[in-house]
Amino acid sequence: MRNSFFLATSFLFVFLLTSCNKKELVEVVEVPLPTAEQKITIGNPEDVKADDGSFQVEALPYKYDALAPSISALALELHYSKHYLTYTNNLNKAIKGTPLENLTIEEVLTKLDINNADMRNNAGGYYNHSLFWKIMGPKAGGVPKDTLAGAINKDFGSFENFATQFKNTASKHFGSGWVWLVVDREGKLQITSTQNQDNPLTPLVPVVGYHGKPILALDIWEHSYYIDYQYKRKNYIDAFFNVINWNKVNENYQATFKKQ
Repeated sequence: MRNSFFLATSFLFVFLLTSCNKKELVEVVEVPLPTAEQKITIGNPEDVKADDGSFQVEALPYKYDALAPSISALALELHYSKHYLTYTNNLNKAIKGTPLENLTIEEVLTKLDINNADMRNNAGGYYNHSLFWKIMGPKAGGVPKDTLAGAINKDFGSFENFATQFKNTASKHFGSGWVWLVVDREGKLQITSTQNQDNPLTPLVPVVGYHGKPILALDIWEHSYYIDYQYKRKNYIDAFFNVINWNKVNENYQATFKKQ
């Protein structure tokens, strides 16, 4: 992030970063606000690289400004290049030298010790965000088509019913966490939510709903929406439906269906 970005968002960054990882101690210092002549510079997602380790950040399949106005370039850059990168680096540190080091992230999640907070939080943070980036896109939104459309109609009655249930689950979720559309063990679509960086792939973590294979994810941590929407989480949830890449979600669904 450029120096001018830190001038504009230093206090907010300290607040949001500490809310993601309360174990880190961050010193709060006062800095001058930018003048009217100063310009905030947005970086390039291709420049974001994790430290050496088993996992690398997933390439963002669009530019930082591609999801605006639903998600601003500033919010997306902070989310991707700071929070997501931190989870990736911390995961690599946590699994180094362990039997999990050479596994896929899905295997890590199904085998990890949920009492190991570092492993659990950072593995979840890496997996959750990696999926989140992929199921959004520019010129997206609308309604699903093809196989997924039929499954949603079958399991929820209509797309409108699904959207209402998904939004209600996200709006009523207390605190930080995620809301998911998953394929359960019976092959049925279910809406599920988890606290913090947990997800429905990890068998022993608590979920509100069902464990299963995630095909759609919504991040409702404060760092994902506070820059754009402040306390108005509902507005962020509504805006999320403008950027869902239903073609990708459909691919996720069909890949899961073929394995069952």
